[in-house]
Amino acid sequence: MQKIVLVYIGVLLSMSGYTQQGEQFIRKDTTQLDEVILIGQRKLSNHRQEKTLSSIDDYLEKSNKITMLKRGNYAWEATLNNMTSERLNVTIDGMQIFGACTDKMDPVTSYVDVSNLEKVTVNSGQQGAENGHSIGGAIDMKRPSSKFYDKGLTTHIDMGYETNGNYGTTGLDLEYSGDKFYLNTDGIFRRSDNYKAGNQTEVFHSQFQKYNLSLQGGYKLSDRHILETNIIYDKATDIGYPALPMDVSLAEALISSITYRYKGHHSLLQSWESKIYFNTITHIMDDSQRDDVAIRMDMPGWSDTYGIYSKAALHKGKHKLLINLSSFYNRSIAEMTMYPNDPNQPDMFMYTWPDIRTFYSGVYVKEAYAINAFETVSGALRFGYHNNTIAKQTGLESLQIFYPNITDSKNRMLMSLSADYKLSEDSYDASFALGYGERAPSVSEGYGFFLFNSFDNYDYIGNPNLKKEKSLEFHVNSNFHFDKLKIGLESSCFYISDYIIGDIDTTINSMTIGADGVRVYKAIDYATILDVYLDADYTFNKRFSINSSVGYNYGTGNDNIKLPLIRPFSYLAEFNYNSLGFNAALQLEGNANQSQYSSFYGEDKTPAYGILNLNLGNMFYVKTNKVVLKYGVENILDANYSTYADWNNIARQGRNFYMNVSFVIR
Repeated sequence: MQKIVLVYIGVLLSMSGYTQQGEQFIRKDTTQLDEVILIGQRKLSNHRQEKTLSSIDDYLEKSNKITMLKRGNYAWEATLNNMTSERLNVTIDGMQIFGACTDKMDPVTSYVDVSNLEKVTVNSGQQGAENGHSIGGAIDMKRPSSKFYDKGLTTHIDMGYETNGNYGTTGLDLEYSGDKFYLNTDGIFRRSDNYKAGNQTEVFHSQFQKYNLSLQGGYKLSDRHILETNIIYDKATDIGYPALPMDVSLAEALISSITYRYKGHHSLLQSWESKIYFNTITHIMDDSQRDDVAIRMDMPGWSDTYGIYSKAALHKGKHKLLINLSSFYNRSIAEMTMYPNDPNQPDMFMYTWPDIRTFYSGVYVKEAYAINAFETVSGALRFGYHNNTIAKQTGLESLQIFYPNITDSKNRMLMSLSADYKLSEDSYDASFALGYGERAPSVSEGYGFFLFNSFDNYDYIGNPNLKKEKSLEFHVNSNFHFDKLKIGLESSCFYISDYIIGDIDTTINSMTIGADGVRVYKAIDYATILDVYLDADYTFNKRFSINSSVGYNYGTGNDNIKLPLIRPFSYLAEFNYNSLGFNAALQLEGNANQSQYSSFYGEDKTPAYGILNLNLGNMFYVKTNKVVLKYGVENILDANYSTYADWNNIARQGRNFYMNVSFVIR
């Protein structure tokens, strides 16, 4: 089905870029990135960002629907529609990949960089079922498409520095493009010391360093047939997590794929893409750099995923059909070794993920029908088989302490259904969507064994007998286009049955020293989540514009207990100036008081905040080479604040001056 791409002009970021056709700066609106977050024609279009080498975390947070949960200065966890990663389907170019950390310190997004990507597709609810089952939606980080430009060798050099945390970034990109063959390799290095919150308060254990290497190559077998290969290697070390009791000494990933593409010309089969892929992740938590731990421990984890998919797009008359057949196999294992202070006592060992093997195979079908030039209706179905198996006998026996009748294998059939209607007129467009979706419990929810959650200070135990989580949803989006004014309203409502969440079990003693008790995952009858966003964009002339957005969110369970991590009332406003070769933007963003917080699940009241940012940019040429300069100051007033999404109220960065420069050498 043909997707509607809603990309407005200039909110939250003054993202200037260069267009080869018009040779001028352009702005990118981020108030409504509900379909596609464009990164650009070349895969590293960070020239359209505030910073030349903005991280993928910073980049994703510019969407209305996405909020990043922060446990430190690195590897933030994306939430969509106020739902965390268990309820989302986060993929890399359609490939399934799963983190190896029981504490979610390595979300999928942490293993890629903007240098690897061309765009990020964000779909709400069951509109995001193309690559897998979810409740809240899907985030697909897409690699660059085939690029046989026949331009020879091009080099891109990017450098950046920020005063807060002594944060430096360096990137190098080499690309050869021919008529039949292309090869691209890039590398990026990031390093930061401890950052400082407002009033120059140092946030200890917030340092990190990482590098990311990528190789992409393609060969044109013929005008219609292309073969491509992709490899990403990502390694981060010395990662501090100030909001958690442990740090990370290593987070390492190898992501690889081979893809065959076919493009049809004036035929029923418009395109066909088949991919085989493999990725492996190693993640090691340790507390060797902490001085205040009751007992030393190491917590390594591993995740390996093998997968394949084949999808075809067909077009005949007013009908468009997309079919995607997919399958994957994942192995997730994590362990914990505790070292008593008394050397005469033996070490204590247990599996926190007892070698869980997950196999999935399914089919996705979506058809769109064009009623006329203005109206389109579509429907989609995903149906799949899902199996979990406990491979470690010791892990099975440990869980049988709490669930005596469980076996080592659990099968589930999963289904997703959606339908939508879209209308597009010259001065008005609207869409309405209904959906039903199911998901299986995550590895932690089903099989986790004494996983400590520092947010509410409880140990968590999985439940292999959990039912499927099921969701009914309604989504509406409308936009009005006047002469110089654009106004958009968007809302989503989710009614989730058998909502999975941890419940206190007073019959089990905690494993972690200092924990308040144990929670066991269970399914409450239902939960409801509501999101509403209002956006406005006013353009005075070709150079001046104002953009703004406000949002309201609400979430509660059937027991009238507020759900955790629901965003409070939020707002942002941006004043933009753009001319040939120069841009400037003054931004105001903030949240209101978090009055609807969930004390039962460990939340407390987060005060209101508002911060100011100033972003500036220049672009000029040195002979045939292009130079892009970005500079500015974030949190101008040096506010000391934290948001509802900051784990254990960890303070965010204070005042930060930055300067980034990018060279494009031809």
